[in-house]
Amino acid sequence: MSRSLELIVEGYVRLNDRHALEDILAHRQDLLRQLTSVTGVDPKQAIAQVSQEITVIEAGLATLVPE
Repeated sequence: MSRSLELIVEGYVRLNDRHALEDILAHRQDLLRQLTSVTGVDPKQAIAQVSQEITVIEAGLATLVPE
């Protein structure tokens, strides 16, 4: 997985920016849904990448104080 996403999540966690993290999470979840419906090519590697990114984002959200 790209270190850049980890750094972005860490930055938003430091800023306590739940909205930004939730937006990124929604985007990655939508991307994952789209990838699972792809035909004609094997999207396994992209699905694995996006799934790892979702895990990192969810871990960042879990560290924030509940609203």
